[in-house]
Amino acid sequence: MRRPPLVLAVSASAVAAVVCLPLVYLAVRAGGGGADAWDVLLRSRTSELLLRTVMLVAAVTAAAAAIGVPLAWLVTRTDLPGRRVWAIALALPLVIPSYVAALALLSAFGSGGLFESVPEVDGFTGAFAALTLATYPYVFLLAAAGLRQLDGSLEEASRALGRTRTYTFFRVTLPVIRPSVAAGSLLVALYAISDFGVVSLMRYDVLTRAVYQQYRSLFDRTPAAVLGLLLVALTVIVLLLEARARGRARVAAAPRGAPRPPAPVPLGRWRWPALAACATVVAAALVIPVTVLVYWAGRGTEGEAWSGVWSAAGNSLLASGLAAAAAIAAALPVAALAVRHPARWTHALERTSYASNALPGIVIALSLVFFASNYASPIYQTLALLVIAYVVRFFPQALAGAHGALLRVDPRLEEAARGLGRTPRAAFMSITARLIAPGLLAGATLVFLSAMKELPATLLLKPIGFETLATEVWSATGVGSYSQAAIPALVLIVLAAPVVWLLIARPEAAGAPVTAEPPE
Repeated sequence: MRRPPLVLAVSASAVAAVVCLPLVYLAVRAGGGGADAWDVLLRSRTSELLLRTVMLVAAVTAAAAAIGVPLAWLVTRTDLPGRRVWAIALALPLVIPSYVAALALLSAFGSGGLFESVPEVDGFTGAFAALTLATYPYVFLLAAAGLRQLDGSLEEASRALGRTRTYTFFRVTLPVIRPSVAAGSLLVALYAISDFGVVSLMRYDVLTRAVYQQYRSLFDRTPAAVLGLLLVALTVIVLLLEARARGRARVAAAPRGAPRPPAPVPLGRWRWPALAACATVVAAALVIPVTVLVYWAGRGTEGEAWSGVWSAAGNSLLASGLAAAAAIAAALPVAALAVRHPARWTHALERTSYASNALPGIVIALSLVFFASNYASPIYQTLALLVIAYVVRFFPQALAGAHGALLRVDPRLEEAARGLGRTPRAAFMSITARLIAPGLLAGATLVFLSAMKELPATLLLKPIGFETLATEVWSATGVGSYSQAAIPALVLIVLAAPVVWLLIARPEAAGAPVTAEPPE
């Protein structure tokens, strides 16, 4: 096996080191507390928080997969009427922050809400519903991309052998797209582990809420660091389960040329139930939250409600755009090292980079404040530090896009270009860069959307006077001014919606499956 270039190895290691800074911070805090700090793990309250967290993460991940995979199959492989429109509508809930979805549920179905006759939604039920509606698009998008890249001849061969469509789906289609489903489920699980806004609004105590309360209410932050390490341990378990579910599966390529597009599956009498399922999900995840926001916005005063919104919108676009570009640039060397130079240490480096994503934004923010104030004071309280926090927080999303894109490109194409006299740099730019661009764009889009919605890290790291749409929403919500919170929330949705539309409306952005097995 060819050794990786020194520059690539050093770059990937440096990126992983920065991404793991919050883990170092937790270890230093927890280790400095002495033996008493670890007594936190033995408390019955800690066991209860861990059980609640596991139950919520498992339920949300299972529900997101159960919703996302069938919907992806409907819009990519059937004759569902208006499937192009449904594909966009089903992905648009990505633009709605999970805490906004929770607010919408509380405003509609909570105490004193629009539908008072309905039992109040809070606790586990409310957190489960809000997180599921906010995260199922991760599975939906990646599963749909995997289905579009699947060669139709595989299913045709199964059908020619007399197998039913159900058998073909579960024994042929699903195993091939398993990496895409596993990747989407991983993002959902990591999101649910690290969520703070939804569980706080729904008053459901889990590890992230306990960490936040420990940091805000106690001078000694060591117990919170121990709970943060417990979150990391939970993340490691999730990563191991995802790796086991993904197995050694790879995106299948056609024997020659481009994959053959399969004929749409006729739904027949199932057409109307399929339409009803799509409409129900869109209504619950998109229509109801937007309607509630419009209702509250209509009750606000025109002048005060719009005060500072445009400045906050510009700040959100700037910070999120910089974070998306920086995250992709940082993810490329890590993904290239893992895909092109597979080894235990390269895979370990890649998997380690996921760990900090499970930490709540406040832990990442406080760790960066600690390191910046002590070792990098010039960037303390600057936009650069906020962008670094976004990159650390959402690095797995960029890494998933870069890893999947590189995995679909046969390295022999680049080798052929170098054999024709191209330099390594020229071969990469003319061949590989063009082929991986769609995957990188998908990863950058996810980072951009997530950064626009990020709240705890923004609250703690934003420069003085640098307000974003997320902080405007939270500030207004904190004082009970839902009418003022609705305006920036709606502007956030309007700004983010075109990004999702561009990603979904052009299915070719997923990239053609030009993969081969990576060299061992």
